[in-house]
Order: sequence, then structure tokens, then C-alpha cells
Amino acid sequence: MLNVPPDKAPLAAAPPTAPAPAPSVTPVAPVGLEQAEAALVEHYPRLVRLAYLVLPPSLGRNRRVLTAHALVQRSLPRGRRAPGGAGVPGQRSGGTTARQAGYAYVRVRVLRQALEAGRPLLRLARPVRAQLPPLLPRVWGLRLFPRSGGADELALDRRLSALPGAARAAFVLRGLEDLTDEEVRELLGAAGADDVDAALAQATAAARPDQDRTPGAPRAVVDTGALLRSTEFDPCSLQARPTDLMRRRQYRRAALAVTTGVLVCGALFGPPGGGWGPDGPAAPAYAGNPAALAALDPGAVRRVAPAAWRTAPRADFSVWPARGPLARDTGLLRRALAVWARPGGAVAVSATPGTPTGPPMGSPQLLYAGEVDGVRVVLFHDGLRVVRYAETGENGAGGLAALDFARTDGADEAASGALVLARADANVRYLTAPWVTGTAVRDLLAPASPARPLHRDADGVTDPLRSTAASPGSCRSWDALEVATAAPAPRLLTDLGELTPARLTSGPPGSPQDVSAPADRAAWARTACLLPAVRAHGVRSVNSWEYARAALPESNGTASWLCTRADTWRGPGSRVLAHFQAPSASPAAPAALAARAADSPACGPRDPSVLAGVLWKSRAGHWYLLAAGSPGLGAVTATGGVSGTSRTGVLALPARRDTVAELRARAADGTPVNSLR
Repeated sequence: MLNVPPDKAPLAAAPPTAPAPAPSVTPVAPVGLEQAEAALVEHYPRLVRLAYLVLPPSLGRNRRVLTAHALVQRSLPRGRRAPGGAGVPGQRSGGTTARQAGYAYVRVRVLRQALEAGRPLLRLARPVRAQLPPLLPRVWGLRLFPRSGGADELALDRRLSALPGAARAAFVLRGLEDLTDEEVRELLGAAGADDVDAALAQATAAARPDQDRTPGAPRAVVDTGALLRSTEFDPCSLQARPTDLMRRRQYRRAALAVTTGVLVCGALFGPPGGGWGPDGPAAPAYAGNPAALAALDPGAVRRVAPAAWRTAPRADFSVWPARGPLARDTGLLRRALAVWARPGGAVAVSATPGTPTGPPMGSPQLLYAGEVDGVRVVLFHDGLRVVRYAETGENGAGGLAALDFARTDGADEAASGALVLARADANVRYLTAPWVTGTAVRDLLAPASPARPLHRDADGVTDPLRSTAASPGSCRSWDALEVATAAPAPRLLTDLGELTPARLTSGPPGSPQDVSAPADRAAWARTACLLPAVRAHGVRSVNSWEYARAALPESNGTASWLCTRADTWRGPGSRVLAHFQAPSASPAAPAALAARAADSPACGPRDPSVLAGVLWKSRAGHWYLLAAGSPGLGAVTATGGVSGTSRTGVLALPARRDTVAELRARAADGTPVNSLR
């Protein structure tokens, strides 16, 4: 069955149909340490999610994750037994078994600490432990955050961030724990929340998104509880990214002290076998295989002549010349090759999905070596991968090192136009291909604004521009890199958090074109904010195709139906998003996400067909089921909560706001086509 979205505004819990009698909440008997520990272990992901949602968003996603784990891990009773009584509400009806009592005790402890963490620090007041950064768990050199969700999760996160702590806790307890208002009131009181009645009222107001809805805006039907249980709010299923290398330099003295101690111990107990020596932060050397040792020779690195790309039979990374002021620094190249072959434990290693991280397969090609924003950077290419090595410190000693891999096999001229050279302070610098004649910055959310010129140095390194990958939670602007080549139209590239920027195109799947026409830019202005859904998936290109346009009922204007397909370098792992763009006065009003699919051929060269639907409310307040299929599809049929058929490929049927329907169509050859899922 297709859950057809009714509207794209932030989602809230469904209102109760009738007031139900409050379940009995019995006092909890004294809880033993073993009971509390068993409950914590059994419900650990659930408790951490609860803490993460109640913690203030101002902490930032990385600190919220670590703080949520810390609060749960220190929620066990201090002694062998914890007091029960009315201060700790039990589970809802069904008795207060040892397991229920243990969970109820740990839950109220977690909730109390999460509320305390959101209170402001006062100058003369002694802070409580929850207001301070956690000692454990602690992660060095990485930022951890849950996987990004879609537009629905982003809307719910914004709605929660606008609530005070107690109201946010009430909202979450209703949706995540399925508690009644009476149970929420008693639990918040036990957790020390102030003005519980006001918190419940604010949570109730936040659960009604329709009160400020713009007429004509669609609304996605997604249960609030399901959203709260999605990966967007799961602090146990995390993504990792390196922290800002420039800010780590403050730890240089500490790293030097530790290194000195290691060297002293090595001198006392035996000669060191590796570490921060001539090979930088590489692990100890392995067996002396001749081919492997030859690949580590900086003098054998392949260097392409500066003008070789002009006469080469193909244009890709293999014809990029060796550039950069440190391209002849054999010490830097030796350390980079050695770390690539055997990265030590102190090296931060990352790779796009499907990219092998093994040693070089022979002498690689040098693309760039230089210092960027205080960090020495080396870029290699071995035919399959682009590898970036970055280090701080003097000759790699006492500093930090990072190694990044990205798959680039099968690249053509369009896909090899630029590489991410460095990121710092939410900015990104690119190294452009030798055939790029000019660079500019274009804000995707301002389609009518001209591109801003972007300076490059003689080696093709751009000035910094704002990186959308560094601020995934905001979408007020979206700066993309526009590169001019011998092609008739400039190409748009965007940073999705990887070494290779993704190319943006528009048009039918069989013949996508660069985004240059005003209509294509206008469509991308309302599509760009959906790009975080494909971040960090090894994306090679993203194509947006307007596959249908249809007049809306009651003369509400004309809507556009688009599908956005993100293809990866490795082949599998594609992402397809279908969205609905209703008429809007704002050129950057985000589209409504109608459906999504992973590893699907839909909306691609092999299968260009796509079918999706939404529930939409007219300016007069009437609800309709709208659906549209791509060219080549015949009759569209809806069954379930509403039934009807359209022979034109575009369907509009009166419906209720909670309608659940299933959509089907047929291709020209009679093949049945289901809605995108």
C-alpha cells in the first residue's frame, strides 16, 4: 500500500478520537541495581533516543549524541538499591514487574538529566553535572551525528527546536513512549520539570501544524511516532566525519608531549619500529615485497605533462598534470605514500561507499601537492581512486594526518571537472581540471541572481566558498560551483561531503543537460534542499526531471511533478526522489517529497517511468488525491481509501486528509507500473 502524503508541512501526532480514561500509574517498588542495569541494557537504544530528542538542539548534533549516551550510561542507582515510591512513576497498566520498575526508574533519571542539561548556566550558581560536557564517552578527531532523513524529519526537528525543554519532553513522551497526558504530567513532575501544564499546552499546540498552513500547500502523511523512531533521531546509528583540521592545532603541544614520551620509552626498551619517523604517521613496515616497495618511491610517482590533456584521446583524471608548490617535495610525497600503504592508528581514514582503501597498485599519478589553509595536502590518482593525504605539524611530526578515498573509475570530462582539495571553517576549496576556463559561484536557491565570479590561482585552486556539507541542518542558500569549459553551457557541481563533487543536470533520463535554462534553475531552486537526502552516498551525478505538469483543481494554478535521481560511482546505491511543486510566491519554496526509493531503476535511462501521488489541500480547504505519471504511462488508477481512474496519466480525486490509497498505471507495452516506493 502507498501511504500518500497529505501535506508537506511539519508533521504532528494524530489528534485523539475520544478522551480515554487515564491508565493506572502505580508507585514503583524499590529498584535494585541489577534490575536497573538489566532495563538499561535491554532498552538502551530507546533511552538514548529519548535523551537525544529532549536535549536542547543548541548543543549541536555531535555533542547531543555524546551527551545522550553519557546521560543514559550514568542513570544507574548509586547504591545497590534505589528508592521507589510516588516520585518515580511506573509503567502503564499491567503491573509493576521488576523489569518495568527498572525501566521506569532509569527513564525518569534520563529525563531529569536531559531537562537539567537544557537549563542555562548561571554565573553564581553551581552547575549540575548534566550541564557540563560529558567526560565519557569521548571521541577524538571525529564528529558523530545521526543519518540524515528527509523533508518530514527536518520539519519535525525544526518544530521540536522551537519548544522549551519541558514542552519538547512532553511532545516526545507522547509520540515516542505513547503516554497519555496524565502519565506525561506525572513523569515530568517526577523529573523536576517546571510548569507541567504549560509544557503540555505548548506540546499540544506544536502538534497542530495546520493552524499556520499556507492554503494550497501539500501535506505528507507520516506518523509522528514513526518520524521520532526514524534514523534522523537515532543516536545509535551514526555517521562520522573528521573535525576541522585547523582547530585541532591547539592540541599540538599535547601530541608532542605524548610523542616525546613514546620516543623516550623506545630509546629505553628498544629502537622504535615506526611511529612519527621518516614515514610520518604510517604503521610499521610490512614484508619487503619489491612491487609494494616500488610503489612507495616518491621518485617513481607518475607526472603528466601540463599540456598533455590537449592532445589526449580522452579527458579525465588520468590527464591532469602534476600541480602545486610542493610537487617536488620528496619528503612529503614519501610520507603520503607510506601512510596510504599502511595508515597508523592515529590516521583518520574515510572512504566513499564501495571504495577500497588498500595500498597503491603500483606508482600512482600525482595530481597536486601544496599547503592549503595551513594544511599540507597531496592528491593522487591510481586509475580507480582519488586519494587525498593531509597533515599538520613539522614534517608530519607531532601533528595530525587524514587519508580520504573516493572512487572515480569510468570518469569522463564532465565528471572530472574538479576535486575537493580542502575544507576549513565551513568552507571548501576545489582543484579544477586543466580544461576549466573559469569558475563562479551560483546560489541554487536564487535562480534569478547572476553567478558570482570565483578566483583561482595558477594551479587551478579556487578561493574558499561556503560548503553546504558543513551545515546540513540549514537550507537558506546553496552555493554550487559553476565551471566553464569548451562546452556550450557551464556545468554545476555541488559538495555532498566527499572528494568528488556531484554534477547537477536537468532533463529526461536519456539526455540530461547542464543546468543553464531559466526553467531548469527555477526547478532546482525548489529541489536543492532535498539534496541532503543523498549526502555521503558516493554520488556521481544528480539529475532533476520535470516529468509532468498538471492544472490543479478549483483553478488553483499549475503544479509540477519532478523526479530527482542520484547515481553513484559504484553503480548500485542510487537514490530516487519524487516531489510535487505547487504554485508558490517564493521561488525557493521547498517542494513536497511525494515518494522515495533506493536501488531502483525508476527515473533512469533503463526505466524512465515514474508514478507518484500526494494529498493536497486547495485554497478553499478541500482535500484532493493528486497523482501523475511520466510520459509513456497510460491510465492511472487509485484504489483503497479513494478510487478512480484517469486516462491522461494525471489524476485528481476528492479525498479526505487521512486517505491512504494505492496507485497503479500501465506502460505503453502493457507492463504494470506501481507508484515509487
